[in-house]
This record gives sequence, structure tokens and C-alpha cells, in this order.
Amino acid sequence: MSSDANEANNATITTQEKKHTGSSETRDTVFIGKKPLMAYVTSTLIQLANVPSVTIKARGMSIGRAVDVSQIISRKTENAGYSIGNIKIGSEALESQDGRTRNVSTIEIEVKRN
Repeated sequence: MSSDANEANNATITTQEKKHTGSSETRDTVFIGKKPLMAYVTSTLIQLANVPSVTIKARGMSIGRAVDVSQIISRKTENAGYSIGNIKIGSEALESQDGRTRNVSTIEIEVKRN
């Protein structure tokens, strides 16, 4: 192998290592979308095993699903000691496909271990 090819190979390995080490931050937020409800419940419970509190965030039509996730965790796992903390509601101004600005409702629900 030539020295140029060897240097290129080493550079590739170095950048891949940097990418992997940079993504080792703790994630304490679950963004609610269109997946099945229990997928978000499971994801939140897994994160709660590692961190003391997790924030569930949703916008628009997914707000109801976010409330359902938090209620399932707090009611069905009462014995495990999870409770609902702060709840923040608000709105974001987004540009729609036709170019107009629309307000979209948002919610953030904190679920924490007791």
C-alpha cells in the first residue's frame, strides 16, 4: 500500500472515531411522532432507567399522543415510582407549504423518577 493511500485510510478512521465519540451525549428528550404509542412508552422507560428525568416533546396533532405516553408511564407504573413534573405549552411559527406563516401548538412534559 502506498503512503498516500495509508494516510487517507488513517484520516478516514480518525474522522469516524471523532463521529462516534461526539455522539456519546446523554439524551433526555423523546420527540413524539407517528410511531405506535407503546414505542414511545418503551423508549421513555429505557431512558428513565439511565437519567433521572426525561422530557416528552410534541407538536400539533401529536400532542394527544404525548399526553397518553406520560399518563401510561405515570399510572401504569405507579409502583416503579415515576411522576409527571413540569408541563410547558406554547406555539411555534412555521412556514407552510404555500408560504404562509402558521402557528403550531407545542407541549413539553417532564417525567421523572421519585
